[in-house]
Amino acid sequence: MNDKIIEVTHLAKRFGAFEAVRDVNFTVYKGDVFGFLGPNGAGKSTTIRCMLSLITPSNGEVKLFGKPLAAHRSEVLRKVGSIIEKPDFYKYLSAERNLELFSRVSGGPTSKKEIHKMLDYVGLKGRERDKVAGFSHGMKQRLGIAQTLIHDPELIVLDEPTTGLDPQGIIDIRNLILQLRTEHNKTVILSSHILSEIEIIANRMVIINKGNSIIEGEVANLLNEQELIANLEVDDVLHATTIITDHFPSAQVVSSKGQFLQVSTDRELVPQMVQALAAKNIKLYSLESKRKLEDYFIKMVKN
Repeated sequence: MNDKIIEVTHLAKRFGAFEAVRDVNFTVYKGDVFGFLGPNGAGKSTTIRCMLSLITPSNGEVKLFGKPLAAHRSEVLRKVGSIIEKPDFYKYLSAERNLELFSRVSGGPTSKKEIHKMLDYVGLKGRERDKVAGFSHGMKQRLGIAQTLIHDPELIVLDEPTTGLDPQGIIDIRNLILQLRTEHNKTVILSSHILSEIEIIANRMVIINKGNSIIEGEVANLLNEQELIANLEVDDVLHATTIITDHFPSAQVVSSKGQFLQVSTDRELVPQMVQALAAKNIKLYSLESKRKLEDYFIKMVKN
């Protein structure tokens, strides 16, 4: 197994009588894009703040790079870059000037050449001298990622980085995160309440709810353990149901209504079902599938 970059053990945080985090446990390994998944209010941001020493846990322990955070705070946090909720900048200064100021504080490069290179990397080439006040939300998110990278950290922590972005902005940030791992060997922890986002870019994840960690593991394994739900729109639901139950005993017809049929099945059987229906002259108007992990996630966070 790779080196442990983050170890969170029995983490808890109380604000008076309110328990924001009760018992969170997870491990992030070197090279992970680690999904930190949970609904709004689950305790994700509080956990991240504890992990970055912005607030002190009530109980539990955080280790970064194998060392207890409490005893080695300055040493380990030099290796971390983060965006918590949304990046903050001096709005009436340029992108270039903002990074210059931050680089002096963080000990990163101060040359304009290096700063321009970083802005180019995050897709802000040509906007180096523009004031941040005129930047869109997506551009500010890009600048925030540039800020986290300016001191060349080993660990990047991103708290809901795609919130409020349009579809193209989400894709751009997603690709940027993947590049951090594949091209720059960074370890990334990505907090989100959107399952599909984690499924696309994370290799490992933990789900938390109501301040507790529920399940942790490889994303691919968690997905493979769950069956597929196939929603089919056909011209003859009764005939289609008979064909599926007769030819695919492992599949389960979950519901049928009007022209719609919902089937729980193994992913590999879906093409065979389509062929079987076509062979019996059943017209298939649409096919939509989702992994049962979505239902599992919803069930877990509603408990």
